[in-house]
Amino acid sequence: MSADYVLETQNLIKEFKGFTAVDDVSLKIQRGNIHALIGPNGAGKTTVFNLLTKFLTPTSGTILFNGNDITSMQSAAIARKGVVRSFQISAVFPHLSVLENVRVALQRKEGNSFHFWKSDKILNRLNDRAVELLESVGLGDFADAKTVDLSYGRKRALEIATTLALEPELMLLDEPTQGMGHEDVDVVANLIKRVSKDRTILMVEHNLHVVSKLADQITVLQRGAVLTEGNYETVSADPRVQEAYLGVAAEEVQA
Repeated sequence: MSADYVLETQNLIKEFKGFTAVDDVSLKIQRGNIHALIGPNGAGKTTVFNLLTKFLTPTSGTILFNGNDITSMQSAAIARKGVVRSFQISAVFPHLSVLENVRVALQRKEGNSFHFWKSDKILNRLNDRAVELLESVGLGDFADAKTVDLSYGRKRALEIATTLALEPELMLLDEPTQGMGHEDVDVVANLIKRVSKDRTILMVEHNLHVVSKLADQITVLQRGAVLTEGNYETVSADPRVQEAYLGVAAEEVQA
């Protein structure tokens, strides 16, 4: 494996009772890039994410992180190595404050994430870093707000802040703009671009406008297999991609 690649999969296969959901997928995620995994519904994108983070076990194939084989490692161990994932549904504590959510993530990084009996003096040492993370995602003015009262877009921004608190080398973002209006989509897309500095991002994303704006490299899946790869101009011009999306790609580009 080249030092240029933070993550690589070799001939990754996942079968479910005779159905092949991921079919011989080999990926190379270049260090420092935003790499998008796209494809029509049922293409196998989220299954690949689940394999990379060991929510599913591959039927066969190899997963390398910084050249080390992590195929047999458990989810928690992979996260400790620096591979951290966000989910399609915002995963934050709704009845904690925005600041407290980030502080819980910082506690997890220190290995005491559920030590809620710690004194305020000890927990408050994390506040400066928590505020810094909130400011980095545009939530500095919302530190004391209850998370349940945030807009959907701000909840996703908070989730990114909690992900950053774990100091990931590789961030896996699963549909980060799903269900958002245009205004929130632009805010979160700009945020992803901003936080990509000095780290690598692999994202599953349906919104091709977001993909065109963010992705350095794109892998297109169809029926669990790699259809094509390249930058947005190359991929969007591929007739097989246009056919796979049944015209969706052309409509998104014009939007």
